[in-house]
Amino acid sequence: MNMEMLAEFGPRLLDGFWVTIGITSLSVLIGLMLAVPVALMRLSDLKILKWPSYIFIFYFRGTPILVQLFLVYYGSGQFRLELSELGLWQYFRGAYFCAVFTLTLNTCAYTAEIFRGAIKSVSIGVIEAGRACGMSGILLYRRVILPQALRIAWPAYGNEIIFLMQASSLVSIITLLDLTGVARRIISETFAVYEVYIFVALLYLAITYILAFIFKRIENYLQRHNKALS
Repeated sequence: MNMEMLAEFGPRLLDGFWVTIGITSLSVLIGLMLAVPVALMRLSDLKILKWPSYIFIFYFRGTPILVQLFLVYYGSGQFRLELSELGLWQYFRGAYFCAVFTLTLNTCAYTAEIFRGAIKSVSIGVIEAGRACGMSGILLYRRVILPQALRIAWPAYGNEIIFLMQASSLVSIITLLDLTGVARRIISETFAVYEVYIFVALLYLAITYILAFIFKRIENYLQRHNKALS
């Protein structure tokens, strides 16, 4: 590997690295806040709540992220007048907003489905115990069902975040200079495909390892009561 070249272009790659981290972090944070209500809507007996959430989840889980990015970034221009009237065009004209918006909706759909399955997996005995203590409705969900569902869903949710971070490399297609986008530009200038992509792969491996380590520690913390009883 040409270490002199990496020393020269390393700062640019690190700038792209932080863009990747920023996009992933914002998407995960907002997506998680939206996912719980969507999961509860999916579980509702009311069709007016259940079917919109089903269609939303079905679309974003059933289509590639790349297509979703193209539809949001390039397709929003078809509605420029309407978006301008709503004061939203200034956001949709930017690649960064479109990337975060698309990845947020994508991870929201996957996370909502993960939490839906986890909520349905909560033991009926635990729910009945909560009801026996006088809890019902929102209080029962907040104190019993959702905490239990979080413990069940956590491993799958950790994998979803790692997959999202890796999928964020696609945002370079819409001109955003994330880690992959910067790597492409450097390769077009130097033709050093091997050196640049090896360095990029190592950065992605480092992020993946750190995320996996953090999520494993949190999983151990959430499961501490089960380990104490075993």
